[in-house]
Amino acid sequence: MSEKPQEIRKIAENRKARFEYELLEELECGVVLTGTEVKSLRGGGGSIQEAYAMVRGTGLWLVKSHIPEYKQGNVHNHEPLRERKLLANRREIARWHEAAKEKGITMVPLLLYFRGSRVKLNLGLCRGKKVYDKRAATREREDKREMDRAMSRKR
Repeated sequence: MSEKPQEIRKIAENRKARFEYELLEELECGVVLTGTEVKSLRGGGGSIQEAYAMVRGTGLWLVKSHIPEYKQGNVHNHEPLRERKLLANRREIARWHEAAKEKGITMVPLLLYFRGSRVKLNLGLCRGKKVYDKRAATREREDKREMDRAMSRKR
């Protein structure tokens, strides 16, 4: 029997990361959350703009991600900026930890989404871009846009 592909629903995307950093590698991780965090994310909250990942001990942790408090929650509601554990293969974590020790390399969250009922995070191993790289990327994007416009006018 063939399995039906699971539906992916975006929660938060870090679009700025693709401009600020050169993406070397991507990794899909699970995120350990409490019930009120999941309910808040289903309601459309959450931000990963200022977040980053780090290895502590043998685990991978998401730091500075913001999930707002659940409005219908009670006194046991979660803390919005708490650190959250990421679930990944032990060998992957060790490999990424070695790579992140290199100067200028960091682990940046790119996309937070639901895959079926699970919350997943796309994590990127990134190197910071220089100012001239950013200018070149902007120029390239504008040139492509102009070519597309010219082609659509020609038709």
